[in-house]
Amino acid sequence: MHASPAPKHARRRPESGLRRGLTLLAIAVAVIVVAGVAVGGFYAWSLTSRLQEASVPLKDAPAEPPALSEYNEPFAVLVVGTDECDDVVAAAFGPRCTDPENDGARNDVNMLLYVSANPRRATVVSFPRDLQVAIPECTNDDGAVFGGTDRASINTAFEDGGLSCVADTISNLTGQSIPFAAKVSFGNVVNITDAIGGIEVCIGGEGIDDPDAGIQWEAGPRTVKGFDALAFLRTRKGIGDGSDLARIGNQQQYMSRLVNKLRSDEVLSNPGTLIGLANTAVNNIQPSESLADPVRIAQLAYTLKDVPFSDITFVQYPVVDDPYDSNRVAPDEASAQVLFEALAANAPLTITGEAGRGVVADPSAPTEEPTAPAEETPAPDATDATASPDASAAPGVVDLPQNINGTKADQATCSAGNG
Repeated sequence: MHASPAPKHARRRPESGLRRGLTLLAIAVAVIVVAGVAVGGFYAWSLTSRLQEASVPLKDAPAEPPALSEYNEPFAVLVVGTDECDDVVAAAFGPRCTDPENDGARNDVNMLLYVSANPRRATVVSFPRDLQVAIPECTNDDGAVFGGTDRASINTAFEDGGLSCVADTISNLTGQSIPFAAKVSFGNVVNITDAIGGIEVCIGGEGIDDPDAGIQWEAGPRTVKGFDALAFLRTRKGIGDGSDLARIGNQQQYMSRLVNKLRSDEVLSNPGTLIGLANTAVNNIQPSESLADPVRIAQLAYTLKDVPFSDITFVQYPVVDDPYDSNRVAPDEASAQVLFEALAANAPLTITGEAGRGVVADPSAPTEEPTAPAEETPAPDATDATASPDASAAPGVVDLPQNINGTKADQATCSAGNG
């Protein structure tokens, strides 16, 4: 990896306890809003109208119109969590929401959901908020133009140019086309979590004691809702080594359990719950124009609904220490290339690294009995005219580099509480 050039310009503000991570709660929107389409034309029109009010354009938006069928191609959805002090959380956070140094909003959580085609696999890539990247020229919602920079923390992109600027930044970094995107804030997280009835998470280690996040919890299972859910997603000092990278692992535990709940009978078999979730989700996201249509969201939901949990992978974008600032990280381009080439090839992924700095294995999870190894199928004889020409077309399993931490959706983990 080449060393980054000296910064052209990079704007920094003092960090506060408020600028902490959110989560990929909006990854559930594709599942949730499908209910809105099923209840009738007027409700679908109402959802569409509300979605379009705050929608923003993306450079890579698809040209084809949405349809109530599977999305035929691979696609990516960017979900951004911002640290805005909206009305829902301002009173709870007190002085931290009145501090002038916290004006504006930063994209403290950036997660790219990549969905392959034939067979379907889903991979969520989390980007650390202090990752140093180039941010391109961006135009904000009010028409102000940000000239771009060779090097700045990725979590400044939203303040520079809104959701589309974050999409352009991550697209340039990864080489991935991003046709769909959505943004959620602190208050949105509270509302969406309440609507789904909470998520049961696992607190491991010595429990979580983090005054900055406002929680002191003993080890064991715990159902989190509203502000408790937000505190769980924001905690950093209470888990693992107290780093932002540890927090990402903790958030991925939450996402895995969220996906499991959304696809359970508890949610999918209850029309009232689904309709309420659809309504809450629409009121609590800012979508790209390409997502501002319940038919499109239903289409993506239908595409995702049967992906096996073993093929839903949560990973952290690989990083190295930043050569200019020991408190920040820089892209590990070589390891990232392995990851994104594997996604492009639709190869099954094996995580060889850790689950993450912020999580440990769930000791209460059932263990599978060992099975006898399957008999190997001999390779087809090149002289055999009956051998299928596609017999070796499927890509082999890719072992990800060890510095790409992550988990599978069927892997039970607990927060690595440091008590």
